[in-house]
Amino acid sequence: MALTERDAMPALVLPGGGARGAYQVGVMQAIGEILPDQSTPFPIISGISAGAINAGVMASYADSFPIGAQRLAHFWGGLSCDQVYRTGWVHNLSTGLHWLASMTLGGLGVANPRALFDNAPLARLLERELRPEAIARCIQSGALRALTITASGYSTNRAVTFVQGSGDISGWEAPRRIGRPTRIDHNHLLASTALPLFFPARRIGNEYYGDGGMRHTSPLGPAVKLGADKMIVIGTRDEVQDPEPTTPQAYPGLGDIGSYLLDIIFMDHLNADLDHLERTNRIVDAWPAGDVRPEGLRQIETLVIRPSEDLRAVAERHAHRIPASVKTLLRGIGAWGSGRMASFVLFEAEFCRELMALGYQDGLAAEPNVQALLAR
Repeated sequence: MALTERDAMPALVLPGGGARGAYQVGVMQAIGEILPDQSTPFPIISGISAGAINAGVMASYADSFPIGAQRLAHFWGGLSCDQVYRTGWVHNLSTGLHWLASMTLGGLGVANPRALFDNAPLARLLERELRPEAIARCIQSGALRALTITASGYSTNRAVTFVQGSGDISGWEAPRRIGRPTRIDHNHLLASTALPLFFPARRIGNEYYGDGGMRHTSPLGPAVKLGADKMIVIGTRDEVQDPEPTTPQAYPGLGDIGSYLLDIIFMDHLNADLDHLERTNRIVDAWPAGDVRPEGLRQIETLVIRPSEDLRAVAERHAHRIPASVKTLLRGIGAWGSGRMASFVLFEAEFCRELMALGYQDGLAAEPNVQALLAR
């Protein structure tokens, strides 16, 4: 069914999280069952990092939301690390030696390594799986208003949100953030998923781009810019606080620091943006009746669905599935040893399927809230 009513503008927001993105697929499968209409209930779909892959596929199936979710389940449920990045012993050992030589010699006579992993397999996979022509068709039919994919520009030091949408949508500019109308293809997804140090930056036009979560401190921003007045946000981390240590802890290794930074990129920005949105809603609620509000100041209802289980614990149960060459490379640079790090790079089917099952369970548990949000 084409989206002709503009009284409500729901958005689906899919932040990043590496391999944790499989969790979002299970939630979307549940939403596809909860809602009776086959077309997407979300005229706006916004993705960052691994969420960009999910957003791109769902946008191409905006005329059949359940089929899009099933297609993603097939995609994630059949993944293996070697479909995302090269896992061969020769390649990974040469990569480790390259990093060692570069650090030891200070770059003298040795080109600086671009990344720990070569994600050429992911490039081929996305080029095969993404359907850019279907995105355009869904926009033309009215099943979709806009798809946004955000990446971080290394030269301009700003977050760039690539927007493909209906003809009345234009770009925008804000401090360190811009919206750029374009035709989205697999290169934009690769740019948005280019985890710093892990995957090489992707060039689009004249600039290299990395993971969208690095610069984009307002993951809800693109949907807000496009007029969303209600959102479902699918996070990739639970909200249970880690307990205070009861004994002295070991000095944090590179893996601990790296995964800590990834947590900031993927989790903290979202929480800060949700806090800001809550304060804005309180201001709107308290606005004097009859007084004209500033342009753009509006109430935005939000439902956040998060994992009911710590995904780090799930990753620890499956960490043995990571190829030995990858584990050796990560150990060699001190980046192995925590479930947190494993949860970002563990693109193995068994882990992804368990995350999807958890997402499906959490999505069904949120059915009353989903119905209440989208029925209004």
